Amino acid sequence: MNSFPHGPLASLNRRQFLAAAGAAAVTLPRTTWAWGGRPPASERITLGVIGWGMMGPSNTNAFLEQPDCQVVAACDLESKHLQEALDTINQHNGNSDCKGYHDYRELLARNDIDAVMIAIPDHWHAIVATEAANRKKDIYGEKPLARTIAEQQAIVKAVEKNSVIWQTGSWQRSQASFHKAAEIVRNGLIGTVTHVEVGLPEGHHDFAGNVPELMKRVAQAALPDVINSPAQIVPGTRAWDVSVTEPPAGFDFNTWIGPSRMEPYIELRVHQNWRWNYNTGAGQLMDWIGHHGDIAHWGLGFDSCGPSEVEGFGDFPPANAVWNTATRYTVNCLYRKEVTGYPVDVKMTIAGGSPAIQMGTKWIGTDGWVWVDRGGFDASNPEWRKWKSVPENLCKVQLTVSKEHRRNFLDSVKSRKPTITPVQVAHHSTIPGHLGLISMLVGRKLHWDVAKEEILNDPQATELLSRPYREPYKLA
Repeated sequence: MNSFPHGPLASLNRRQFLAAAGAAAVTLPRTTWAWGGRPPASERITLGVIGWGMMGPSNTNAFLEQPDCQVVAACDLESKHLQEALDTINQHNGNSDCKGYHDYRELLARNDIDAVMIAIPDHWHAIVATEAANRKKDIYGEKPLARTIAEQQAIVKAVEKNSVIWQTGSWQRSQASFHKAAEIVRNGLIGTVTHVEVGLPEGHHDFAGNVPELMKRVAQAALPDVINSPAQIVPGTRAWDVSVTEPPAGFDFNTWIGPSRMEPYIELRVHQNWRWNYNTGAGQLMDWIGHHGDIAHWGLGFDSCGPSEVEGFGDFPPANAVWNTATRYTVNCLYRKEVTGYPVDVKMTIAGGSPAIQMGTKWIGTDGWVWVDRGGFDASNPEWRKWKSVPENLCKVQLTVSKEHRRNFLDSVKSRKPTITPVQVAHHSTIPGHLGLISMLVGRKLHWDVAKEEILNDPQATELLSRPYREPYKLA
């Protein structure tokens, strides 16, 4: 338990004290903790981590490197993952003080925890995030914000109601190349933008590396059909029977499925690969829209608005296949000028698997274009490629600068100022993806009321803004 200061600061609660300490750090001399050394326990942000799968370890390690952050608790539903988390954290801290939890609610109930890092499957985002916000915890949460738009709305409401700091794991905003590209666009150097291309991945990716072993077992079953992918495996076949097994010891699969529909345990539908089944994830489109789609909005200044029309087209495996998310897809969005305040209507094309659209974000304007990806930057003006940043004399619109995404979150926890990707930004960045998927599923164009956040005149599509929860799970 962290101790609180005495003297003039004794009347402050922990959050107020950290904010005061963060503000004071601006004027403190270099000999203080603001520029080196480890601050005393009373001045550290205490953090609990929920989820130790794909992004949990890297996020946690980044927080461990920050001298003013102390990771004190970890939670995971698999005993092996939880032990790995505890070993990593305790080894870094040089003690055994980090406590492990199976139930995230017990972690959130600790009054000595200031903030949490949430890196769990999409179908659990809303329940855990709203509970954390209601517990007054500041939150670093992974993208996309949630599995549905209704769940995202609930998260936004809880965060705003409780005045907590939120940072979304859309870390590209903390990279210099993306910042430069967005700032070039925002300052009108390519003229008026008329079209944006957002290139995302196609197909499925075996993050856990389990597909070859299952394909070997399927082949050994002497099946009449040749099976090369989990997208071909459906119930009622011998390949399905081979795929379904008992959950491993130490893994609470019933809780892991949580609010989603109960289905048989299949190894290829859990850790990391849960993305490829609509029961728990939403495929490449939603896995990436919070990255390149987010950057597209940033460059346009559309962080608080969205498209008025969305039409999606996709190629899908069988709906009951082990992996059933769209393998190729195209989503056409129209941002109306009377809604966005931009000089003209802007078209956005989001595509995965289209040879005409390059991976990354490309803004096309009346006077040029800019493209950026993780490892690449290009522009119609060769001079822009040489810039580290937009020259001061050309930069009338200055975007928020963040050198490191997790560091930006901690700074905001102290200052109580918004992060570079607050919850409202994450919500609006992913709406085009959500609507695009709904459009694909119902087979028609959607008309979206941006202000009311409602689909117009389409009851069937409106139902897909939310999803039923398995008992006894409820959204706060």
